[in-house]
Amino acid sequence: MFKLKPSARESKRYILIRGTRYNIEKAILEFIGVLGWAKASPVFVSEVSDEVVLAVNNKELNNVKAAFALAKDELKILRVSGTLKGLNK
Repeated sequence: MFKLKPSARESKRYILIRGTRYNIEKAILEFIGVLGWAKASPVFVSEVSDEVVLAVNNKELNNVKAAFALAKDELKILRVSGTLKGLNK
């Protein structure tokens, strides 16, 4: 397996969200659809009780945040960071 150059790698932003995985997936799919899901390439990093860490493509961060704002479910963005370490501060 070969290693990607840093310029070819996707930049990610990490979002700390209060809510459930199901509600997060539903909100993103309802607002930006399947194509937007593919562009955002969300990855669930960790789930502890009602807090979820989600990694998304930095170019689609505004679309994902808008999806959470328009969601009917109770989803709250607690923090956004460029690193996982930055979420813990």
